[in-house]
Amino acid sequence: MLLLSKVLINLTLLVVILVLFYCYQTSNGTRWILHRVQENASTTESTNIHEDTITTTVFFPDKKDYYNVWCIFTKVDSNSPMRRKFEIFAESLIKLSSVNIAFHVITDDDSKNVTEKVLANILSSTGKFMKVQYYDVHKLALQLEDIVSVMSPYFSSKPGTYYSDALFFLSLGLHRIAPAEQSVAAMFDVDTKFRKDIKELFEEFNSFGSQALFGLAPELTPVYRHVLYLYRSKHPNTLFGEPASSGGYCGYNSGVVLFNLDKLRNSSVYDAIVKRESVDAMTKKYHFKGHLGDQDFYTILGMEKPELIHTIDCGWNRQLCTWWRDRGYADIFEEYSKCDSETKLWHGNCNAPIPND
Repeated sequence: MLLLSKVLINLTLLVVILVLFYCYQTSNGTRWILHRVQENASTTESTNIHEDTITTTVFFPDKKDYYNVWCIFTKVDSNSPMRRKFEIFAESLIKLSSVNIAFHVITDDDSKNVTEKVLANILSSTGKFMKVQYYDVHKLALQLEDIVSVMSPYFSSKPGTYYSDALFFLSLGLHRIAPAEQSVAAMFDVDTKFRKDIKELFEEFNSFGSQALFGLAPELTPVYRHVLYLYRSKHPNTLFGEPASSGGYCGYNSGVVLFNLDKLRNSSVYDAIVKRESVDAMTKKYHFKGHLGDQDFYTILGMEKPELIHTIDCGWNRQLCTWWRDRGYADIFEEYSKCDSETKLWHGNCNAPIPND
């Protein structure tokens, strides 16, 4: 009996300790810590992709609404300049955010190590926490091989160059790799810097038309005036390739993309338009040979089916690239780069420096 009593007392103490620990952990969202999940282990979220594509998660208490933020961060080592760019991107996102972020990073093993260290430093210094999930870029590329194989011949530069990699078409299949419970999401290039709360960007979804699948800001350089040279010569009155500031269609920039994932998963129109026959027909119709990956597809989609893309405020993708200004377009460059909206997000494309404000 004495032994049994001791056992019961020990069990009772253990239960009390566990209850107190649970209350401590759930009393405040900032008390949740980083948990590692072994390869092939399940996570707290159901998913429509293989479990081993997700390797690490930071858990928040249940029943919270998350704003799903995606980025691609690959081929980066600890000394890469991209590390600093990612740090600026993530720090500005976290510091200015008033909402719960679910951060989804498509990466490789080396870059994942860099990401974990950067995020750990930022979260420690800000006192904030968020859910983070990592996805293996090689596995996702295999899952979306059908889309990548269709797009590459039309929208890639020469083999072996920056935009020829499959990862620059992954956004076109995000609805297939994102966990099923995600209804909307945003994807960013990591050479960006927030100046406003991401919650405000997600309010753009309220302005989506009934058929809109994507949201993108205008391209602020004359790159598509250049790409559409042959089409424009055959159609001298076209607005395609003209600057947005004068009512033209200058194409889209994919540094920031909003996704209505629910609609994408159920869109037979989109399923048809990413088929080889459709892409081949569109590129021939517009004499279009691109080199900027998914951005080219979004641009030609906006020409062929404008109802599928909602144009977001240019202030949410204030591009800083001046490359085309020095390539024969100096006289008209300002017409394209004009954006009268407040800058809410800087985009240092073409390796342009981002202001320190």
